[in-house]
Amino acid sequence: MKPFNQRVIAWQSEHGRHQLPWQQQKTRYRVWVSEIMLQQTQVATVIPYFEKFMQRFPDLAALAVAPQDDVLAHWSGLGYYARARNLHRAAQQVLALGRQDLPATIEALIELPGIGRSTAAAILSLTDNQPLAILDGNVKRVLARHAAVEGWTGSATNQKTLWQIAEQRMPEQGARAYNQGLMDLGSMVCSRSKPRCDDCPVSVDCEALLQQRVAELPTPKPRKDIPKKQAVFAVMFNSQGSVLIERRPPAGIWGGLWCLPQYLDLEALQVDLQQQGLATRSLKPLDSFEHVFSHFKLTLNPYLVEIAEADKKLAIAEESRQFVPLSQLAQLGLPAPIRQLLGKLQSDQPRSLQ
Repeated sequence: MKPFNQRVIAWQSEHGRHQLPWQQQKTRYRVWVSEIMLQQTQVATVIPYFEKFMQRFPDLAALAVAPQDDVLAHWSGLGYYARARNLHRAAQQVLALGRQDLPATIEALIELPGIGRSTAAAILSLTDNQPLAILDGNVKRVLARHAAVEGWTGSATNQKTLWQIAEQRMPEQGARAYNQGLMDLGSMVCSRSKPRCDDCPVSVDCEALLQQRVAELPTPKPRKDIPKKQAVFAVMFNSQGSVLIERRPPAGIWGGLWCLPQYLDLEALQVDLQQQGLATRSLKPLDSFEHVFSHFKLTLNPYLVEIAEADKKLAIAEESRQFVPLSQLAQLGLPAPIRQLLGKLQSDQPRSLQ
């Protein structure tokens, strides 16, 4: 029987993915952007974002000198916005060192914001064919099943075990095809549910299959009750039809993005308006909706705010709160649910927003 890694390489050559956008014109920059986008996000979702991102930021220098708002606008809808902020910061750091592309050593790569061991190894193995082991979600599942690793793959003990297995199976030659093959195998064959073991090139010595435990391995992450939160959002227009938005703090949920003013509840919104001396004609509740984050669910309660004097001076801090025409919102980084809300409001009530 051929070694595990040679079977994976042979399978990838015949059955793996070869036409993904980041596999064309392969550079460290393009692979890096794809790897960051693919964290917590499926390939089919990433492809159109990647292509649009590359059109606007074709190389590292273009990304580094771009305004953060522009970067976040091209990320809007992908979620996990810290990835975009780290991508931007890392590009700026590399350019400041006088480089036009990412460094070629794993030690230098992991010093950059947002690049961990596995991401760095993926960048260098997929571009420069360096024999470096990777351990993303798909690879963890393949290795955990094949070696029958007990327990949740995210635990510290199992992370160490899986890294040891990944290192042991890493071939000295063919790292690019092997690592791509592992990722493809986890995505296309050894999927979380309904794995296609009959099509797997390493099923003959897969311990999970031999023990008839494919369905239970790897052990799912221990489930926790997801907290539920509520927030009120003010939708306020001036007489020109521009909407009031504010920049979020640089860290935390939606960090650095532009958003509708957010309040703990309706009373807090009313207090803010009163403190600014703004008499309201109406506070019209709009349809509430839910947005699910990785660690909590947020119910958004938007209110259409009509003030008596639409153009009265608001207490707006420089560059942190401003009225923006709806036509210009596409140029800014907005959270996807806020963009969807404003788009729906515009289509449902076009006269009130003109």
